[in-house]
Amino acid sequence: MPVEPYRVSAYNTSKHSENKMHDDTVAKRYGFIGGLVPGVDVMAYMMHLPVAQWGRAFLERGLIEARFVKPVYDGELTDVTGEESNGTLAIEVRSQGGLCATGTASLPASAPSYSLSDFVEVAAVGERKPVDATSYALNKWLGAIPRSWPADAAKEYLADIRETETIYTREGLGHPGLLPRVMNKVLVDNAIMGPWIHVGTRMQLLSAARVGDELTARAKVIGNYDKKGHRFVELDALVVANGRTPLAHCHHIAIYQPRGQAAA
Repeated sequence: MPVEPYRVSAYNTSKHSENKMHDDTVAKRYGFIGGLVPGVDVMAYMMHLPVAQWGRAFLERGLIEARFVKPVYDGELTDVTGEESNGTLAIEVRSQGGLCATGTASLPASAPSYSLSDFVEVAAVGERKPVDATSYALNKWLGAIPRSWPADAAKEYLADIRETETIYTREGLGHPGLLPRVMNKVLVDNAIMGPWIHVGTRMQLLSAARVGDELTARAKVIGNYDKKGHRFVELDALVVANGRTPLAHCHHIAIYQPRGQAAA
């Protein structure tokens, strides 16, 4: 059964970030037509559908997976569509006439239980060094510098991702799109990367975040490999609020050295 579609005028929130894959000039060198809208923001667009469908329950125990197929570009009208079947919402993102992302969302009867003690808490590295294969060594535990989005920052974030759902401001909740951003921070806070690409995320929500929560992650490297000339990293992590509340269990995949760069 189709659900109400959602249209966004995409916005590149990272034009001036350290990741120059979001910069028009650099992205064109890799064959793109301009700077990429961050995958974490495309995933935030996708989350609008299950939150509209299931409300706060989804923020407390929802499951979502997103895979990015082609880039979404700044200023382009982007359509998020969904079809529900047997409790699973199949989601597609299209822009410029092409398929850009696919995913699924569902609402488990209850959130699984995860123990903080099963995820090793470490600090981000004291001094970042240029990324290489040892930066994300297999089975290595990684942390992130804590980050919070208090009232004004949370409001600005909602504007940046063009969110129209009112539950976040009405109930003082943090948008779940912030959680994959924390996963990106794990990568960025532990190495100096060149241009890189977020490929996909699977996220089991465990509790609704609150505006102003201090967010960090306890991440284990479960994959570090070459594929078609790209170097990939996969993380298994618990995103934690205020050092004590598990918010999400995440499987996060990125190309940390794109083809060509990896050979450098």
